Amino acid sequence: MLNTSQPRSVISHARIRQLYYQLKPLMPKSLRIKLRQLEARKLLKKTKDFWPIDPRSATKPLRWRGWPDGKQFAFVLSHDVEGPAGMERVIELMRIEEELGFRSVFNFIPEGNYSVPAGLRRTLERNGFEVGVHDLRHDGKLYNSRDEFLRSAERINQYLCEWGAVGFRSAFMLHNLDWIHDLEVLYDSSTFDTDVFEPQPEGVGTIFPFWCSRKGRSRGYVEIPYTLPQDSTLFLVLQERNNSTWNRKLNWIAEHGGMAFLNVHPDYMDMGDGRSNGIMTPASTANS
Repeated sequence: MLNTSQPRSVISHARIRQLYYQLKPLMPKSLRIKLRQLEARKLLKKTKDFWPIDPRSATKPLRWRGWPDGKQFAFVLSHDVEGPAGMERVIELMRIEEELGFRSVFNFIPEGNYSVPAGLRRTLERNGFEVGVHDLRHDGKLYNSRDEFLRSAERINQYLCEWGAVGFRSAFMLHNLDWIHDLEVLYDSSTFDTDVFEPQPEGVGTIFPFWCSRKGRSRGYVEIPYTLPQDSTLFLVLQERNNSTWNRKLNWIAEHGGMAFLNVHPDYMDMGDGRSNGIMTPASTANS
């Protein structure tokens, strides 16, 4: 059900988006990527003043007390596992991050095209990593209507309980912060400060986490927007060959005391095993 109080342009964009996800299974992946690349080139020229950095998003929230222990900024690392190729890389990626001193959250699709073994979840948790729920089916239809979302929310809550998970992220970063209240979560991470290349390009305009409450309810959740461009955007859509955009944005976030939130897909990473999907090449990581 569409919110008719929204501007006409937003409603029209939502309808186009729904049609796209209905037709998506019929479109070859190469065609989808090519169309996104063509659109991105046009957007890049129009949005240089607020992507990848929107200066307005550095404004600190009201009553902001800073990071714990007087830290300058925060760094958050997450991974969305989108298919079997990503599942094959989870343990290897976990070990790499352990060696580097990082801990991250791995978000899995409960009813996607792969299974999520309980043993894998336990291994991640034993080693200090977190498991999150990534949508329900990752088909772009979660927010098509209020009724459809409520039906899906019942299933999502079952997986949250079964997995002992407290965090959620929608597919394709689609979001409705009011509806998320129907999920039994402590936090959601389906938004971003600024990212004009997402299907729902309206950002939340901040590099800080913020509290989402609902009138008449005692509980709420924390919204944690990602603030560094996604790997798929940089290396697949924009076809960048180094990490300069990440480095520039990271330095800017640190300077303003914000939260550097990076989401990387193991499906697209080059692990040196010859199974890369052509996004994260060795040349892409040369400046990391």
